[in-house]
Amino acid sequence: MTDLPRFAARPPAECQTMTEVRAGVDEIDRLLVQILLRRQGYMDAAARIKTSRGAVRDEARIAQVLDNVRAAAAAAGLSWDIAEPVWRTLVERCIAYEFSVWDRTKPDQTV
Repeated sequence: MTDLPRFAARPPAECQTMTEVRAGVDEIDRLLVQILLRRQGYMDAAARIKTSRGAVRDEARIAQVLDNVRAAAAAAGLSWDIAEPVWRTLVERCIAYEFSVWDRTKPDQTV
């Protein structure tokens, strides 16, 4: 693995107690919140930039995102059994969020 942030918690292979394991999981969760916040910001930008509500859901882009994640997961050694349902849910929830932003910010363009 490369390009990972510096972690305060012990690496998983060095954990000797459940306290250490839980500290690592909690640290990852805090980092994921920050990463997801940034992804949400891109959904805000997409809703602002897209010129029609119909452009919010883009099946070709969904397939591309999943293909990209599959390749990245395989290269990193992340199980697709973990990655696939997480990303499918993430993508669907981000689309729903983007629709809500579109409807809130462009009510005159909502059909």
